[in-house]
Order: sequence, then structure tokens, then C-alpha cells
Amino acid sequence: MRILSGIQPSGRLHLGNYFGMMKPAIDLQEEGETYLFIANYHALTSFRDAEALRQGTRDVALDFLACGLDPEKTVFFRQSDVPEVTELTWLLSMVTPMGLLERCHSFKDKTARGFPATHALFSYPVLMAADILAYQSTLVPVGQDQKQHVEVTRDIAVKFNNLCGQDIFTIPESSIRTNVAVVPGIDGQKMSKSYDNTIELFAEPKAARKQMMRIVTDSKGLEDAKDPDTCNVYALYRLFATEEAQAEMAQRYRDGGYGYGDAKKALHEAFLEVFEPLREKRAALEKDAAYVDGVLDAGAKKARALATETLGNARTALGLD
Repeated sequence: MRILSGIQPSGRLHLGNYFGMMKPAIDLQEEGETYLFIANYHALTSFRDAEALRQGTRDVALDFLACGLDPEKTVFFRQSDVPEVTELTWLLSMVTPMGLLERCHSFKDKTARGFPATHALFSYPVLMAADILAYQSTLVPVGQDQKQHVEVTRDIAVKFNNLCGQDIFTIPESSIRTNVAVVPGIDGQKMSKSYDNTIELFAEPKAARKQMMRIVTDSKGLEDAKDPDTCNVYALYRLFATEEAQAEMAQRYRDGGYGYGDAKKALHEAFLEVFEPLREKRAALEKDAAYVDGVLDAGAKKARALATETLGNARTALGLD
């Protein structure tokens, strides 16, 4: 089984990224042959600052390595270090119906939010298909909002294989992340950079505490009994704490005499217990640029070898050899 995941370098990663994508992706290292790429080509649909893109790409690499990605188990690379995917995108576009792309919700969603209606944004699903098919991926873990793009990839692969009369591409399966926690932001909505409601993964302790103290709660006072199941602070605390600690905090909520300030302090302590060692590891990696570059270069070499083989087969099948 070959598993493929990707993440855009669109700014500082936060707890929503960690529990929604990073941790599940790192856990998959034990399940099969894993490919993980930093999607800097895709990021160009929204980035207009070259230096910010470079730094964001670097930050994602540091974050994943600090959080436990093992380059011996995962092929980890920058998308742009495998230019074969762009040629493959063009070949796949030959069999991609306009109507298929017009039905994709991501283009409609992003243009409605003010993104320029560019060709790159419209054809984003074809590049995503090339990412998946270049490595003959068999499993693509995605959130519910990305399931449509895997279905588009399957349709494109089937059309291409039928055109050529041979199985050039493996038909991938999607794996919906159903057991991933929905991480609330400090305003109670889903944590997202778009809502400016995040808690950064590797924020300095004081900065993280300041963010946590801004978490929205109801107006109940210190002595009032509270419902842990409707509290944003408790929802975040559950992501870090043991079952015993969760139960203890929940009971304190119900008993009263336990304020939201106390809960936020406990959340901060639990956050530091998990992430402070990782933050220190990240700081050490940041000083070792040669190691980080070496990991990405080695990953790109492995990924490119496979993509080159796939592209060669596609070129031959179309008479471009």
C-alpha cells in the first residue's frame, strides 16, 4: 500500500493542522509506504509573496520533523522538486472534461471568498490528480472537503487508461478521516487561519498563553456549575489530557467553584507538557539547515524517480517518446 498526503505551506501551522492532518499523517508511517509532500505549487494559487512562500515551506518541513516524521519511513519532499508532475498535469488535462472541473466546489468556494478566478485555481484538481497518480498511490487520506478531488482523480485516471488501452495509472482510493477531532478556535468556530482564531503549534509559551486566555466562554461565574461538553476550553483540553485528567476537569466544571481562568491555565500546562519538548526539537532543527535540506533532497530524489517512470510510461502511451 502506497499512501500519499500533502499540505500547503500557507503560514504558521496551528493545533487544527496538527490534530486534523499532521498527527494522522505521521501515524500512517506505520501503515504502509508513505509519501508526504509540501504543496508549494498549489500554494501559488493564493501566495503572492515569494519570501513568505519560501519561509512557509521551511516552516512546514521543520514542524513535521519536530513532530515525529521519520524520513526513513516517509518520503518527504517539496512538490516543486518534482517538476514531472507539471508535465503530467498537461497530459492529464487532455482527457479532463471541462464539466468535471466546473462541478468542483473548491473553485466556487475560493472565488466566492475573493480569490482571483485564474486558470490555476480552476485546474487545481488536475494538478492534484497528477500529484496522486505520479507515485501510483493506492490510498489518499483526505478530509470530507477533499473527497471530491480524489473522485475527480479516479475519473481522470480511468479515462486516460481507457484512451491508452492499458493501465498506466493505479486507481486510488480515498480514506476519509472520520476519527479526526474537530478543533475549535479561540472563537468557537473551526480553527482556521482564515478566521484568525488559531493557537500556533510552536508559539512561545507566553504567546500561547495569551492566545488561550482569549478563548470565548459563556458568562457563568466562578461559583456556577458549568457544562464541559459545551465549553471550548474543555474541548481543547481533551486533545492533550489523559482520560483521568479529562474526567477530573469535567467534574470540577459540574461541581462549580472552578472558573474558566483555572481551566485555561490547566489547558496551557497540558499544551506545554506535549509541545514544549517538540518546540525545543524544532529550535535545534532550525539551526541544522543542512540536515533539513538533506531530508527534503533525499525525499525528492526518491519521489522523482517514481514520477519519472510514471511520466515516461504516459509519454510512450501517447506517442511522445
